[in-house]
Amino acid sequence: MEDVLALVEARLRTAMGEPDARAAVTFLGTDRIEVLRFMDGDIVRYATLGMSAHPMTDPTAALADPVKGPRAEMVLSVRAGLAETDKVLRPLAVLAASPQVEGVVVAPGASLDVGDPLWPAAPFSSVLVAEPGGLVEDLELDAPMDPVHFLPLLPMTSNEAAWKRVHGAQELQERWLTQGTDLRDPLRRSVTLG
Repeated sequence: MEDVLALVEARLRTAMGEPDARAAVTFLGTDRIEVLRFMDGDIVRYATLGMSAHPMTDPTAALADPVKGPRAEMVLSVRAGLAETDKVLRPLAVLAASPQVEGVVVAPGASLDVGDPLWPAAPFSSVLVAEPGGLVEDLELDAPMDPVHFLPLLPMTSNEAAWKRVHGAQELQERWLTQGTDLRDPLRRSVTLG
């Protein structure tokens, strides 16, 4: 486990530089989850560290495989200085702990909801899990372990989350794209959903 996390942190540093802050959260019955903060000009990126220590297990599986299975970490990017986005550390850690706590497999296209604003006055309480491979390349691990995917998180308003449940992730992402939505704006309004 420690070796995997060391490799994951090295990959994050290679892709985004040195973190300027880190926080750790531990939930009862789970391993420690850290959230690292990286500054990139006017963009602040938060990356989880700890979610990939164990493979995610299908909740319907009779036994959890301790080696094989999908592994992931999450990355959230927002514009710095517009909101108290550093308060997202605990909600991010909650989301990263969900595979251990709830036995869910987090994959692209999924919606994750924390039930409260991601940060004070945020118009978002949920995120859309996007496709990996953009900002941080997948980390290959020794066989038989699956690679670690770095999943971008896209904040969704409650209207967008409800629309996504009906129409799907692809349709929502196309709406954002066609309307030129700045998904990094921590104060943005809901996209027009007609």
